[in-house]
Amino acid sequence: MQNRIDQCFEALRAGNEKAFIAYICAGDPDFPRTVDLAFALEKAGTDILELGLPFSDPLADGLVNQLAAQRALEAGATTRGVLDCVRQIRRLSQIPIVLYTYMNPIFQFGLERFHREATDAGVDGLLILDLPPEEDLDAQTDGLLHIRLIAPTTPPDRTEKICARAAGFIYYVSREGVTGVQSDVASSVGERVAQIRQCTKLPIAVGFGISNAEQAREVAQFADAIVVGSAIVQRIGESSAEPDMPTRIGNFVQPLVAAVKTSRSGGLQTADSKAKGGL
Repeated sequence: MQNRIDQCFEALRAGNEKAFIAYICAGDPDFPRTVDLAFALEKAGTDILELGLPFSDPLADGLVNQLAAQRALEAGATTRGVLDCVRQIRRLSQIPIVLYTYMNPIFQFGLERFHREATDAGVDGLLILDLPPEEDLDAQTDGLLHIRLIAPTTPPDRTEKICARAAGFIYYVSREGVTGVQSDVASSVGERVAQIRQCTKLPIAVGFGISNAEQAREVAQFADAIVVGSAIVQRIGESSAEPDMPTRIGNFVQPLVAAVKTSRSGGLQTADSKAKGGL
């Protein structure tokens, strides 16, 4: 059975569209609201949902996402709770879901057990930030697609090795450092995405720092997908006490989605270009 992530990009390719990927921390402010947020984001046009698995020491995350994880943990979030949350989303939605996590929660839960239960819950992919591809012995053996990260500092030979063990899509981290809202887009994004395309035919998503429609439109000229996280998470934190918080988040995301969908330059390859060896 084809993975939902692959199905999503295949459908977007047919329509010559880019993907909008939204990140939220599962359990922030609580699991019922996470489910509501998932539905609101999908209604707003989100193509793929990235759910953060709360962890007490998220080294790749900036302050906004760290605080979200802290709020979720204080509210009682657990790994099992996150998987149950995915099950709740799956009752009404088939949106592709990627779990954004670190190795520690998976190791504590039990590696094989986590992969099995995540698959059963309806998770489609894993983005494990601190697991090198060489040490990922379970990659793509369980139905879960293991998404790979590439950084601005990743050398060409390393990029090739990472792409060789990737599935679903490549996540290009557009800036050095941690997650967080930025005032502008790194000038090297277009060049680096072009270099990565020489190593893979997988879609390339760009994230870290994209926070408004103008930035999303700019990056979508080069990438196949745009990831927005901190800008969404920040607004969740600011309006978590409001009863219409999910609607507010959906309204914030809509213009970002529109900016991505109206950008059609470059990006996903057609079936014909693949057959000709084009990138």
